[in-house]
Amino acid sequence: MAEDEKKQGYAFGTFKGVFTPSILTIFGVVMYLRFGWVLGSVGLPATLLIVTLATAITFLTGLSISAMATNMKVGTGGAYYIISRSLGLEAGVAIGLPLFFARAFGVAFYIAGFTEAVMALGNPLPMLDAAVVAKVISAGTLTVLTVLATISADLALKVQFGILVAIGLSLVSFFMGSPPPDALSLSAETVVPARESFWVVFAVFFPAVTGIEAGLGMSGDLKNPAKSLPRGTLAAIVTGYLVYMALPIFLSMKVSNLDVLLVDLNIMSTMARWGILIVIGVFAASLSSALGSLLGAPRMLQALAGDRVIPRFIGRGFGKDKADPRIATILSFIVALAAVLLGDLNLIAPILSMFFLLSYGLLNLSAGLEGLIESPAWRPKFNVPCGISLLGAAGCFAVMLMINAGATLIAILVTSVIFYLIKRRQLNAHWADMRYGILTLLVRFAVQRLSRLKPDERTWRPSILALSGSPRSRWHLVEMAHSLARHSSALTVASILPVEDWSAEKVESTEESLREYLRKREVDALVKIFPAPDMLTGAKSLVRAYGYGPLTPNTILLGDTENRSNFEGFAELIRLVCRTNRNLILFRESENEVPEEADTIDVWWGGNASNIGLILTLAYQVQKSPAWRQSRLVVKTIVETEAEREAAQIRLGTFIEEQRIPAEAEVLIKQLPSYFDIIRQSSADAGLVFMGMRPPGEEETLEDYSRYYGSLMEVTKDMPPLAFILASEAIEFRKVIGISQKD
Repeated sequence: MAEDEKKQGYAFGTFKGVFTPSILTIFGVVMYLRFGWVLGSVGLPATLLIVTLATAITFLTGLSISAMATNMKVGTGGAYYIISRSLGLEAGVAIGLPLFFARAFGVAFYIAGFTEAVMALGNPLPMLDAAVVAKVISAGTLTVLTVLATISADLALKVQFGILVAIGLSLVSFFMGSPPPDALSLSAETVVPARESFWVVFAVFFPAVTGIEAGLGMSGDLKNPAKSLPRGTLAAIVTGYLVYMALPIFLSMKVSNLDVLLVDLNIMSTMARWGILIVIGVFAASLSSALGSLLGAPRMLQALAGDRVIPRFIGRGFGKDKADPRIATILSFIVALAAVLLGDLNLIAPILSMFFLLSYGLLNLSAGLEGLIESPAWRPKFNVPCGISLLGAAGCFAVMLMINAGATLIAILVTSVIFYLIKRRQLNAHWADMRYGILTLLVRFAVQRLSRLKPDERTWRPSILALSGSPRSRWHLVEMAHSLARHSSALTVASILPVEDWSAEKVESTEESLREYLRKREVDALVKIFPAPDMLTGAKSLVRAYGYGPLTPNTILLGDTENRSNFEGFAELIRLVCRTNRNLILFRESENEVPEEADTIDVWWGGNASNIGLILTLAYQVQKSPAWRQSRLVVKTIVETEAEREAAQIRLGTFIEEQRIPAEAEVLIKQLPSYFDIIRQSSADAGLVFMGMRPPGEEETLEDYSRYYGSLMEVTKDMPPLAFILASEAIEFRKVIGISQKD
C-alpha cells in the first residue's frame, strides 16, 4: 500500500462510525421536549412542512458530502477537512475554528439538557441551592464523558450502542401510548402560552436535523470513508425523517386539543406506555449528543494542528495507533467546562447554530462548484448534479437569514476576520484546492462575454504592457506603470530573455524571481519573461501576440534608447504599436537629480487634439496614485503674442472644466527661439512632464521617422522625467474623463 493510502487510527465501519453518532445526535432533546410544542404552535401541516424543509436542507448537504467523500480521501477533521481541501486552507480554518467552539459549547448545551431532566425528578442535594447543584451535576457529567472520550473512541462508540437501544425502546413506548387524560379540555386556570410564528418554530426545530456533523467528525477514524460517509449519513437522515414525520401524525391523532401540547412539554412521557423509558431516552439523547461532540470537536483541533494552523503538539495522538487526540480532548473539556460554569448561554446559542449552517452551506458550495468547474479530477462515484448542491447551499444561507439575520451577520463577520488573519499568515498548504479552477471558470465566462463587447469611453482604462527590461536597472519604468495602473487597471511587466540562455526552467525561475521582487515592493502586476534573440525582436513579438482574447494590452510603455544603432529598430517598434492600434507611452528618466519637493505634473499641449485626451487621462491616473496625490496638475500651452494669450487662457480653462479634472491652466508667450527651450525653462521644477509625439506617416520611411525620434531625444535633454504620449486606439479620449452630464 502506498504511503498516502495507509490508514491511521481506528477503522470504524458505517454503522458504528457514522450512522450511530449521527442518528443519536438527530434524536436529541428537541425530539423529546420540544416536538410537541412545535406541533401545538403551528399545527400538523406546517409541522410536516418544517420537518420536510429542514430535512431537505440536511439531505442535500448529505448528497454533497457523499459526492465529496467519493472523490477524495477524507482525513481527520470532517467538515474542516473537506472545505479546506476544496475552497482552500483559509476558508477551511475560517469555518473549522468556529465549528470547534460551536461543538465544544454544544457539549455544555447537551449536558444542560441532561441536568434539567435530572433536576426535574427532584434536587438530589436539597441542602444546596438548585443552581449550584445543577452546575455540580453538569460539571461531573462532563468530566465522566471526557474521561470516556479520552480513554478510547472505540469504547465511547460502544457505549452509544446502549444509548441507541434506550432511545429505540423509548420510541416504542411512545408509539404504544394512549392519549393524555386532559386531551379534550384544559382547566380554566391553565395559562396557554402564545403561539410562535413559522420561522421561530423552524429555528427551534432545525438543530434536531443537524446531527450529521457528528458522523462527519469521525472521518479520520473510518475504515473506508468513501463508503461509510455516504451510506451512514444518508441512512441517518432518512431514518430521522421517517421518525420525525411519524411523531406529529401520531400526536395529532391522539391529542385533539393542540393547546395541551403548548402546556405539557413532557407530552411524550405523559402519553408513553412506560414513562420511565422516555425519561431514560431524554437522558440517553442528551448524553449521546454530548459524547458525539466530545469525539468530534477534538478531532477538528487535531486536523488544524496537523495542518500547522495551531501548535502541532495539540494534535498529538495516543492510544490505539496513536489515534486518540487526548490533548485536544482536554482543551475541548476546558472550553465546555467554561461554558457550563457560565450558565446561561442563550445569547450566543444562535450564533453557534449559524456556524453549523454556514459549514453546511460551504460543503454544498464546494460540491456544487466542483461539478460546475467540471475538471477531469472531479470523478465522484456518488455523482450529484451541481445544481442540487448549489440549491442546498442557497437553502442553507436563506435559512440562516430567516432564523436570525443578526446572528448570521455576526457569524459571517467572525468567519471573515479569521479568514483575513489566516491569509496574512501566508500558510503554505501541501495540497491543491479548487480556487484555480474557480478563477479559471470566472475568467472564461468573463472573457467570452467581454469578447462580444467593444471598449468605450465610459469604461476605458489603461491596460499596460511595460517592456521594462530588468526592473532592477530600470525601476523608473515599473514605477511609472504602477502609478498609471494602481490596482484599477491591468499591468504586465515584461522582460526579454536572451534566446541562447533559454530553457523552460530558466523562464519559470526568472518569472518567479521577478514576481517576488515586485511583490516585496507592493507592485500588483503580471510577469512575462519572453525568450528572443534581442530586445527589439522580443518586444515586437509581445506587441503582436501578448494577451488573451479581448484581454490584450491597449497601452505599451517603453523606455527611451539613445543608442543610434537602435533608432531604426525602435522606429519600427513604434510603427508596429500604432498599426496594432495600441497607445504608446515613451518614458524618459531625467539625467539630472529631481528635487524631492518637485511635485508638479506639467502637461504640454500644442493645440493638436489627437493626443491631449489620452495625455490628460494618464496624467490624472498618475495624480490619483499615492506618490502623486498631493501634486498640482498644470496644463500648459504656448502662444506667439500677448494678444493671443487671453483667448487661449479662456479656451484652455473651458477645456479643463469640460474634462472635470483638478487641473490649472497656464498660457506662456513665446519669448525664446525654440518651443522646447520654453518647455525646459517652464518645467524645470516639475516632478513629471507629459508631452505628445506624432505617429509615423503612412508614406514615411523608418529612416525618416528614426531621425524625428533622434531629434526629439536631443531637444528634450536635461529635462525632468518626461512621458511622450501617442494615442492610436480607436477611442475618443477627450470623452474618457470629459463626458458631459447629458451624455
